[in-house]
Order: sequence, then structure tokens, then C-alpha cells
Amino acid sequence: MKVNTTINGMKRILDVKPDEYLLDTLRRHNYLSVRRGCDTTSCGVCTILIDDKPVPSCAFLSVRAEGKRITTVEGIPKEAEKLSEHFGATGADQCGFCNPGIALSVYALKKSQKKVTAETLKHYLTGHLCRCTGYQSQHKAIKEYLGDSNE
Repeated sequence: MKVNTTINGMKRILDVKPDEYLLDTLRRHNYLSVRRGCDTTSCGVCTILIDDKPVPSCAFLSVRAEGKRITTVEGIPKEAEKLSEHFGATGADQCGFCNPGIALSVYALKKSQKKVTAETLKHYLTGHLCRCTGYQSQHKAIKEYLGDSNE
């Protein structure tokens, strides 16, 4: 079946199976920043934005993307680069496997909130697992990226 959608600002018509998840569809179309982690919506690795909201693509049927705007980390290169610089400077970037999903959630947070509190940041990062860090350096890097490092 055909699904009309917009991916990273470009109109796309995707040929999908009725039971196919968006994670698999996107990877098949070479959006390789979208990664497979747990397949249970528990790790955040597969996070994408659908109409500017973070969504685990491993549990989102591709047919539901009809008419939606999808953003992968390839669609926010400047913002991802800025966040990456902060991650590197604070030592938060280790293996990097979880970074695309985290970057998209942080980008959604930045777009939707004027002032970010520690609680709001924790809320947006709930469900993002990182096996390499203790999260402290990630939170520091994100606060610096958001311009709110005094909190």
C-alpha cells in the first residue's frame, strides 16, 4: 500500500506492508540514523519526530504515517552538530548509538519549551537508555546546548 508523507521536508510516497513498522520502512529507505534497539519502546534508540513530537518508530505502523511530517536526525543536521559538540565537550559522547534518538527528543524539547527545567528535561528523556554514561554529562551538555546551563 502507498503512504504519502513528508520526511525531512521532502514529500515521499512510500510503498509499505500493512503490518510494517516505521523503523523498518525508514531504514529500508536509507534513513540509517533510525536504529533498532529493543523493539519494545523501552530504549529510545528508534525515536523520530512525527509532527514535531518524539515517537518510538519501532511501534508505529507505517500506514499511520499517512499525511504526517516525519523528522529523522538527517533532517536537523545543524542542530544535531551543535548538540554533538556539547556532548563531546562534556564527555557525554561515548559509543553514540543512542545519540540520534536523544538529539531528536532534545530538538523537540527546544522547539516546544521556552524555559527548560530539570524536570522537563527528565520528562523528555524518559525512555532513552544509554549504557555508556551515567546521564550526568548528557544532561549538562543538553543544558548547555539549550543555553540554560545555570540550572
